[in-house]
Amino acid sequence: MKKITVQQLIDRFQLEILSDDAGSERTVSKTRVHRPGLEFAGYYDFFPQERIQVLGKKEITYLHTLTEEERNERIHNVVRYHPPCFIVTRNQEGLTYLIEHCNREGIPLLRTTEDTSKFIGVVDSYLTKMLAPEIQVHGVCVNVAGIGVLLRGKSGIGKSETALTLIRRGHRLVSDDAVVLKKMNAETLIGTHDGKTREFLALRSIGLINVARIYGRSAFQEETRIVLDIELAKWKENELNNELQLEPGYVEYMGVKVPTIQIQLQPGRDVASLVEAAANSWYLQLQGYSAAEDFIQRLNM
Repeated sequence: MKKITVQQLIDRFQLEILSDDAGSERTVSKTRVHRPGLEFAGYYDFFPQERIQVLGKKEITYLHTLTEEERNERIHNVVRYHPPCFIVTRNQEGLTYLIEHCNREGIPLLRTTEDTSKFIGVVDSYLTKMLAPEIQVHGVCVNVAGIGVLLRGKSGIGKSETALTLIRRGHRLVSDDAVVLKKMNAETLIGTHDGKTREFLALRSIGLINVARIYGRSAFQEETRIVLDIELAKWKENELNNELQLEPGYVEYMGVKVPTIQIQLQPGRDVASLVEAAANSWYLQLQGYSAAEDFIQRLNM
């Protein structure tokens, strides 16, 4: 199970540490934060104690209205579950009682100046991305006119060279050789790099090149949604390639289905143009247009 530390949250969102112990070693393994409103009111069934607890103006104002005895009891009953941390939004003050309870239980109490709803949105997005299941595959990930494409094939087949041609035509590299695929949800797959290969493209006989340095910042982007899988393969003689195939093929990565096609290579084929055509064709199909269906309708007329 993937985890991030509280210290990573502190660094990423520049959170102010209110408790004595920052608890930087504590970990978060669940996406989405939780606002413990019902819990402060005394209802603890289904309390997601493994999530980050965010205290907005509504929660803090409610605690301020309680007597000291009631407040201590309500806070204690939540803190004793030992969630990863508490984060107070909107730079709210008057938190002495919260600090005391968090110090006693060794739970980090943090604060941000951000609005509650906005902060929850960005933290949820961050957690979803950081904690998403991931795998690493051999290939090249490129963004072709806004369409994320994963190029696969055996070593030496020409994946990186094809990517170079696409970059020179104004498209963008995401990752070469080691592509990290992250499952954001049941239908969304994000392709990115592993950090080590960021901006690098490995070309046989040439070596490594930094595409951002050579072709500018627009030649590279950090991640893209994978919507098309293309396998580059050697040309096979006497094999029927059905240009009128109506039903697309699919490949699965961590349970996410991605449309896939195979492009067979032989001298003289402009592979980069074929990748561009495949990406544009996929976009048209997404809009409801199929060239194959259009052609068959004309034949039937």
